[in-house]
Amino acid sequence: MAEIITVDDPADPRLADYTGLTDVELRRRREPAEGLFIAEGEKVIRRARHAGYEMRSMLLSSKWVDVMRDVIDEVPAPVYAVSPDLAERVTGYHVHRGALASMQRKPLPPAAELLAGTRRIVVMEAVNDHTNIGAIFRSAAALGMDAVLLSPDCADPLYRRSVKVSMGAVFSVPYARLESWPRDLSAVREAGFKLLALTPAEKATTIDEAAPHTLERAALMLGAEGGGLSTGALRAADEWVRIPMAHGVDSLNVGAAAAVAFYAVATGHPHGGFLARWGW
Repeated sequence: MAEIITVDDPADPRLADYTGLTDVELRRRREPAEGLFIAEGEKVIRRARHAGYEMRSMLLSSKWVDVMRDVIDEVPAPVYAVSPDLAERVTGYHVHRGALASMQRKPLPPAAELLAGTRRIVVMEAVNDHTNIGAIFRSAAALGMDAVLLSPDCADPLYRRSVKVSMGAVFSVPYARLESWPRDLSAVREAGFKLLALTPAEKATTIDEAAPHTLERAALMLGAEGGGLSTGALRAADEWVRIPMAHGVDSLNVGAAAAVAFYAVATGHPHGGFLARWGW
């Protein structure tokens, strides 16, 4: 059973894991270096534990102690009980959900290990917006994608905002980082995957015509918001695919586009049926 410790000093060194959570640049550097990440909210904390992440500590406002009592009783990590005002002074923002946990990261698996046991994967290049990362992981989990590969410059899926937006889905979809980009895409192809580059380019094949759900192994490539996939990534692809647009819209937000594409890749649909419902 964890010990519940009441803390009333925002400078208490025992709260160091939770300081400056709104300082994005600091936390982006600090968390991977120290091997930790922050889970926010009851559901996300429980999902992190269910996924096997070890808890370092919890920071709870008093009314959340009873809500998290079963977790407190099961985990030996210290629990720091604080007032909402003190939690805000420590973290830098009002902690609406009243419960934070510092979790220990796990070593990432090699990319080759993920490729060996999967059929439908996501490959992201330079997606560095944490909200988009979280949304893409949530859609990947919901729509049956098996794994995610990240280019070296993608944002951290375990950053607090990514975890929160994904509602903990980042814990249920295995992921790895490619070390050399775009050179390591050749290893994805050699593992038997067809590389499908999602792009709004007019010369790309529509995604329902490409019928990615019929492929034995498919890797859907997604680029950053705005710029999309780089020239090098597009050259490395086996095929360019696009989601047809209507009403003069040229493209979708990468998170929305990912969800549509994941549906097509993972489950498929009759030619034109899914898109025709929306006038595409």
